[in-house]
Amino acid sequence: MSLLVTNARLITVPAGSDDAGYIERGWMLVEDGRIAAIGAGDPPASATTADETLDVAGAFVAPGFVSSHSHLFTSGLRGLGVAETLYGWCDAMLGTTAHASPDDIYWSTLHGALDFLGNGVTTAYNFTDPLQAWERMVEGRRTGTAGMRDLEYHTRQADGCHDAGIRFVDSIGMDATVGSDEEIFDRFAAQVAHTRALSPELALGASIMGQVQWSPREDAAWLEVEAMKRFAVTNQAHFLESPEAIELQQAKFAQYRDAGALGPGMMFGHFIQTTPEIIEQAAAGGAAMSWQPASNGRLASGVALVPEMIAMGMKVGMGLDDQACTDVSDPWQNMRMGIAMQRARTKDPLSMMPEQVLRLHTLGGAEIMGVDDRVGSLEVGKFADFVVVDPRRPDVGPLWHPVRNYVLSSTLRNLKKVYVGGVLVSEDGVSANPLAAEASAHVHRSLPAIAAQWGHPH
Repeated sequence: MSLLVTNARLITVPAGSDDAGYIERGWMLVEDGRIAAIGAGDPPASATTADETLDVAGAFVAPGFVSSHSHLFTSGLRGLGVAETLYGWCDAMLGTTAHASPDDIYWSTLHGALDFLGNGVTTAYNFTDPLQAWERMVEGRRTGTAGMRDLEYHTRQADGCHDAGIRFVDSIGMDATVGSDEEIFDRFAAQVAHTRALSPELALGASIMGQVQWSPREDAAWLEVEAMKRFAVTNQAHFLESPEAIELQQAKFAQYRDAGALGPGMMFGHFIQTTPEIIEQAAAGGAAMSWQPASNGRLASGVALVPEMIAMGMKVGMGLDDQACTDVSDPWQNMRMGIAMQRARTKDPLSMMPEQVLRLHTLGGAEIMGVDDRVGSLEVGKFADFVVVDPRRPDVGPLWHPVRNYVLSSTLRNLKKVYVGGVLVSEDGVSANPLAAEASAHVHRSLPAIAAQWGHPH
């Protein structure tokens, strides 16, 4: 199947350039789910024989957003823990999913993935709810004694992403306090194998949900690095996020450093409570960082030193984190909050510009996830994942600087269509997925039932 997109304000976000790749009036040809050609003006005659033509009549056509840090199972838990910082909020949210079944978590994940797609996010790094249930933090640590759930609890989350039709990297907790080292590796291997058996066009890879931050094991970093080598996976650790037990958090950076984790396959999510030495060592080692400004603000975690990290050579991507701590999984809101936070902190408007933040939420996210060969920009050979955004519905006024207007003036109301692989998956916020209504009904039914049985979350 082929699709020809015409009369588009194209924003391509090309690799190897800081330019947004803006084309005032252009076209794009999609064949078999990938971008076959792209150009300015009218398409050549050879492209006009496509099976379908989409004339966007001057709307923006831009890459689908990439969320390099997400927890899609949390979609039905919004509005919880509003008066709490990270750990209290986790008690409210994860204290609920601690009692969820594999079927519950499947539908919750599917609901979250469809929500992302409806808001223009076509690729997500997805942290799954681990097999080991949540337990309260004690002085910045978990005890690691909570009960374990069956393997199906993880595999159904991967299935939920796959059935939603979102592209994803599946991030898996190693639950390093349960079983011998070999039992831990075997359990992790089984989860990775399930993900790799799914369609490789959607399941873009497997990764480790780094848990050193909260693990009582002194050698947890070694275990994760060993798994990275054995199973050829990346690792993203929630790290230096909350302004609690900061000295303990910072001390654990040495565990990752000494275990040899600081390479291109290592990502630090949040990375707020840093020191200049920690940033310098992480950047020198080749580690990357995922920035979640909306979440960091909601949970009162702080503001990451993103411009400084980029200046030191760190690769940075952006994520929407939990739908339960961004409340609306809106990439435009996330970008604008990021710009505002950095400018307010630095007193310098050049510290975060619209073109830069757009790149961080598209190609930058794909780069740190290791999937930029397939997604993140509109370039020949990549998957045809794109959004159609109409600046006239509602009207944002003259486009004095189109790319900057796209970032600063667009809202979800301007988002008209979302395509994955050249196939329409959402229009005006309405999912084309036949499971959408069932996912919504299940989430509305199951989560309140869990709360009624086990105690209402706060």
